[in-house]
Amino acid sequence: MYKKNFDFIVDKAKQAQKPVRVVIAGADCENILRGAFEAQAAGFVELYLAGNEGRITDMLKNLSLISRKYTVCPVADDQNVVQFAIDMIHAGKADVLMRGNTQTRDFLLPIVDKKNDLVEESKLLTQVTMVKFPDYDRVLSVSDVTICVRPDQNRRKKVIQNMAGLLTTLGYEKPNIALLALTEQPAFHMPDTIEAQNIVRDHTEKPIANCNLVGPLSYDLIVSKEAARLKGYDASSLSGEFDGIVVPDLLSGNLLIKVLQMNGKASSCGVIVGAKIPIAITSRSDTKEQSFLSLAACAALHMG
Repeated sequence: MYKKNFDFIVDKAKQAQKPVRVVIAGADCENILRGAFEAQAAGFVELYLAGNEGRITDMLKNLSLISRKYTVCPVADDQNVVQFAIDMIHAGKADVLMRGNTQTRDFLLPIVDKKNDLVEESKLLTQVTMVKFPDYDRVLSVSDVTICVRPDQNRRKKVIQNMAGLLTTLGYEKPNIALLALTEQPAFHMPDTIEAQNIVRDHTEKPIANCNLVGPLSYDLIVSKEAARLKGYDASSLSGEFDGIVVPDLLSGNLLIKVLQMNGKASSCGVIVGAKIPIAITSRSDTKEQSFLSLAACAALHMG
């Protein structure tokens, strides 16, 4: 059964027997704090705010959150706040890592550092962004839009596995996933279309994940049955019914998400999958809703 909105994520998060402990690395970030405290009010997170104590306290006062329940974990400006947060998780003091006021690169480097043992050798770290916009009647997941710059064929298979695993954990029975390309016709001068064709063929012979997989496929054929009718495309009956899109490279994925957010009135949330712990990743310019939903997804993932 497909999901029409984000309620299924929040409902699953609220089923947790106790709140998950979230450490925000660089917690002096306005909308991330707003969303995190909404998640706390909903009952599925316990908050640990790591970073500059003075800046965090001032922001909590400005946001009228100073009297709420939380734990400030002071980190000096010359310390690596992300490493501090990871150390808390290794010490058993937190369950979920969340990006706060840090650059994306600075946030990711300690996560992939082998000494921190957060990513298994056989796994690939990827981000999945889930979006809901008015012109599509279901939640649509897109990956990878943050980490994998230009994944090869084998890495794209792992991106598919991560997305399918996430969606299955969140309650999908067998998600429909499309491999995005410029055209649905494989062409040798566009290697990603050939790779998509090969991946689907391999999946048909031996499933690489619990999903229905179609590709290569252009964006209009992914989201619109009418576009499929007008173009005479009948290779798949899933046009307009996809739950996920795996993109060929970081630029196309990031651009797709930004356009949907900025011009398509999309609401969204992002999580990193492939690690041993749930990781919430949000932009410092994201809304409090995105922060809230990312934590809901991580709480649901922590339940398994």
